[in-house]
Amino acid sequence: MKLVNVVKTSRLFVAALAVVVGSASAAMLPQAKSTSSLEQRIAPIGQVRIAGATPVAASGSQQARSGDAVYNQFCAACHTSGVLNAPKLNDAADWEARLAQGMDTVLRHAVQGFNAMPAKGTCGNCSDDEIQAAIDYMIAEL
Repeated sequence: MKLVNVVKTSRLFVAALAVVVGSASAAMLPQAKSTSSLEQRIAPIGQVRIAGATPVAASGSQQARSGDAVYNQFCAACHTSGVLNAPKLNDAADWEARLAQGMDTVLRHAVQGFNAMPAKGTCGNCSDDEIQAAIDYMIAEL
């Protein structure tokens, strides 16, 4: 009796294995050289909308955000209170040594990340110009 159960179980296992292997081999078939069909298959199907928020323009026509907007949405969490030694908004003592290195260095550190600051802060989709505008906003009253 036990031998019959082992044989039945083995047959089920072999059948399941055949299905898995067959499915995997179909995925390895040659794909089209064109990326347009791939781009169509993985394109976003919608957008997230938050009640009361202003709709964002489509990615190709999006206007640059102001330094104030970038700061308030992405930078304020650390730069308001100086988390992990982040220079605080309009605090000359915090910014003095950084600005002495030159604005190009300050921008490069902000865009690429430096010490505890991640690249572009928390704004992965900000342009370099938007990061520069946020820096200009943070030092405007020095």
